[in-house]
Amino acid sequence: MGHTCRGWVRDDASMVDRPIRFDATLVAGAKARVYVPVPFSPDDVWGAKVEHRVAGTVNGMGVRASVERLGDGIAIVLGPAWRRDCGLGPGDVVAVVLDAEGPQRNDLAPDVAAALTASPSAGAFFDGMAQFYRNAYLRWIDATKRRPEVRAERIAEVVVLLNDGIKQRPEAPHD
Repeated sequence: MGHTCRGWVRDDASMVDRPIRFDATLVAGAKARVYVPVPFSPDDVWGAKVEHRVAGTVNGMGVRASVERLGDGIAIVLGPAWRRDCGLGPGDVVAVVLDAEGPQRNDLAPDVAAALTASPSAGAFFDGMAQFYRNAYLRWIDATKRRPEVRAERIAEVVVLLNDGIKQRPEAPHD
């Protein structure tokens, strides 16, 4: 597939330093899609998740995508709208820089991370959400920095919502 991975493993954790840089040869797909093969396991790099959402660059152009199955491997998709102005196509070799999108588990405040760890289904749902939803929950929790008792209540409420598969907190009249 013509790609090399230039990531480094940290001594203090199983996660690879961020971001990951590699070269890849673009592959043709159905419906005018073009795939960027990903030469590493996102579960090994960013932790096991139902879906890995990534952000970065392909040949210097910003990209946001989800890692998908591609035959026996994995890849991100470059749709026709993204490729329209960059002139990239199947067979082109590109420089890729990818990182997990949005706040990750190791980026969270200890109390939030502990609550998600204590509820694996809530944690898995949180990890699979788009960064917009993760950030909204975290902003709502962080708005209570001077009221620790309210912070704990909000964390507990978020865990319940995540366990129920709710991406966005219903707006309350007093918020």
